[in-house]
Amino acid sequence: MAKSLSILCVHGVGHGDADPNLQASWTQAIRAGLQAWNPELEVACEFLQYDALFDQAPHNPLTYAAAFASVLASGVVHGVGDLFTRERGLFEMPEQLRWTAGMVAQWVSDEKLRAATRDAVLQKMQAGAYDAVLGHSLGSLICYDTFQRNPAPLKGRTFVSLGAQIGNPCVRDAFAGRLECLNSAKQWFHLYNPDDHVMTAGIRLNAGNFEEIGTQFDIPNDPLNHDAAHYLSHPNTRSAVWRVLSGTRTERVMTRGLAAFQKASAKPTRRALLIGINDYPDPANRLEGCVNDVFLMSSVLQECGFAAEDIRVVLDQRATADGILERLHWLLDGVQSGDERVLFYSGHGAQIPAYGVSDEVDHLNECLVPYDFDWTPQRAITDKQFLGLYSQLPYDSYFAAIFDCCHSGGMAREGSRRVRGITPPDDIRHRALKWNAALQMWEERPLTTPNRSLEQNKGAAYLGSSGASYRLGRAIGLRRLAQKEYDSTRKALGHHGPYLPVIIEACQENQLSYEYRHGVQSFGAFTYSLAETLRASRSERSNPDFVTLIKSVSARLKRLKYEQTPCLLGPKTILKMPIPWSTQPAPAKRGKRKTSAGSGTS
Repeated sequence: MAKSLSILCVHGVGHGDADPNLQASWTQAIRAGLQAWNPELEVACEFLQYDALFDQAPHNPLTYAAAFASVLASGVVHGVGDLFTRERGLFEMPEQLRWTAGMVAQWVSDEKLRAATRDAVLQKMQAGAYDAVLGHSLGSLICYDTFQRNPAPLKGRTFVSLGAQIGNPCVRDAFAGRLECLNSAKQWFHLYNPDDHVMTAGIRLNAGNFEEIGTQFDIPNDPLNHDAAHYLSHPNTRSAVWRVLSGTRTERVMTRGLAAFQKASAKPTRRALLIGINDYPDPANRLEGCVNDVFLMSSVLQECGFAAEDIRVVLDQRATADGILERLHWLLDGVQSGDERVLFYSGHGAQIPAYGVSDEVDHLNECLVPYDFDWTPQRAITDKQFLGLYSQLPYDSYFAAIFDCCHSGGMAREGSRRVRGITPPDDIRHRALKWNAALQMWEERPLTTPNRSLEQNKGAAYLGSSGASYRLGRAIGLRRLAQKEYDSTRKALGHHGPYLPVIIEACQENQLSYEYRHGVQSFGAFTYSLAETLRASRSERSNPDFVTLIKSVSARLKRLKYEQTPCLLGPKTILKMPIPWSTQPAPAKRGKRKTSAGSGTS
């Protein structure tokens, strides 16, 4: 066993408001955790002070304000919620939350400040022989940024992040939308409390030296649950982190070694999640062919080699927002290189005019409409929720998302043709409108594009016709950097940006997705055409690429007299490759594919 241990501690928010007992509380929790396993262990804790760097940094009010708004807006999905932004108002948020958001915003928006904090960590690492580095809150960001760009000082050492905003979309945006493992670290433990409301988030990394430790706690009369000492003294921290660092690790290493062996020897897997909703609560919104679509796609996928036990379906009243999200975790958790995943949705689609942190409507959230949909973010499936599941997938995995629904809603009918879009109630519709007094008419309210350079480069395919839509599967929440800066950042960090799935949509944004009556049965016109095309390819023993497939589906829809053109989007390298699950079963051995396969470079 080790006889002594030296730990570098990097605290969170300072600016003169830091807890005067911070160092003592950290040291006490760390020593108690380590000495519970090794009572004779000598523990030395040193602390990095960096507050002065923030005080001395020049302040750009416009840049800071934009970053501050982005940080808080990202918190709406990752913990802060409407609790502090909408119902209570910005200035009624707890002091610590505003300080943290402000300092994170300052750090994110100022590259010179980030460079200065990196230098401070590197100088401290050179001055001491540390066995482990602990970073809390903003301190975790500073450490991750430092070691991602300068891996050598962390070699053979353990990194522990706690109460960290590293996985927050706004912060990941500063890293060009993707987190990478710290390969030089001996071990990276990420302590995550889902009840921590200071813009924290879990981290999804496929790395042998990374482990996320659940450290859930709820402090009475504390709405934030962000205290570092509670993380450090949590039972799971003691059993995982302190046990390893104390030198008492034989049993845990054997357990992790077995898990690593099983993971390495596993064959590539296939999974599919199929969602269909006919029976919406409002009779006016009910559809007829969505459940049939699910069974049709299940049969086609099984013909393509998917095992029945690897396909899950969720239908009608079971397809609530929570029910869908739970099954999305089943679909996308633990994806490895070479794995294949398919998501199919048949039902209504919609766009929700959404408020920014300034309490003004500034963008649209494209969404799937679950059974319990009520036009709130909590009862919708938006990309702000979805991207947390797909954006960190391995580049050489395959994920296709197929949506048979409209994008912006509508309930017009053309004879017997039912449309898969839902009309917003008037109060929701009012959000996106403004009164033109000169013309005495209502018109669409101008919205703010999240990325001007991306709008010019990718256009409506990514941001919608409004230029301000967070569209499903596009990872717009991770693409706020200007294109030139985005390209240079991901190149410097050695990755390709967020993973992007293959997106197949039943129609263009300005079109409608119709239902098709096949004798006495109803199907989605798109789904029916897609299934027929895939079966025709199988009968011809051909294996088309995605581009060829969608061209054939479009031709079938035209022959059926439907004015809808499917939309195909995704990494170019994947779109031009044969569809992995079109005709052949999954390969017996896991293989490496080009790293650009699912990258954000398309």
